[in-house]
Amino acid sequence: MSLTGLPTCTRCDLHHTRQRVVVGSGPARARLMVVGEAPGRTEDEGGEPFTGRSGQLLTRVIFDEVGLTREEYFITNVVKCRPPHNRPPTTLEQSTCRPWLEAQLVTQRPTVLLCVGNTASRAVLGWRAGVTEVHGQVVEVHGARGLATYHPAAVLRGGPNVEAVFRADLATVKELLA
Repeated sequence: MSLTGLPTCTRCDLHHTRQRVVVGSGPARARLMVVGEAPGRTEDEGGEPFTGRSGQLLTRVIFDEVGLTREEYFITNVVKCRPPHNRPPTTLEQSTCRPWLEAQLVTQRPTVLLCVGNTASRAVLGWRAGVTEVHGQVVEVHGARGLATYHPAAVLRGGPNVEAVFRADLATVKELLA
């Protein structure tokens, strides 16, 4: 599926409450692709993924642990429109938006897929268990090596122990990219 129609997509009810479709950002064919859950308020307003507090943390820790700037990796979400009140996207919303994500995976062909949070790790990597159980485990998926870690919003809430795990998982990303 082409991404051409995405900015005007009306395939699910999220189009009624969104301001913008948040497609993703970063260079074509980036070696690292980061996938999150869904845009939040800040992202819905600005049209770019991961620009709020959690996005700033993600950008900083990827730079610290992997050595990549925001301009060197591609970042997107499982669903491209903000669910009302920042609730998790429903299974129907995820499946309706799935062709767009699949097109991005085919187009980008990353070496490493980093899924942040339970929704992304389940949707992209096929995990049934939560991130607490599967973080840092590497699986082959979509021709890439994929791993799950905590969503940066969970890191902000979780304190130093969760941040240490987050950083260790990103150190694994660096190893996979080497």
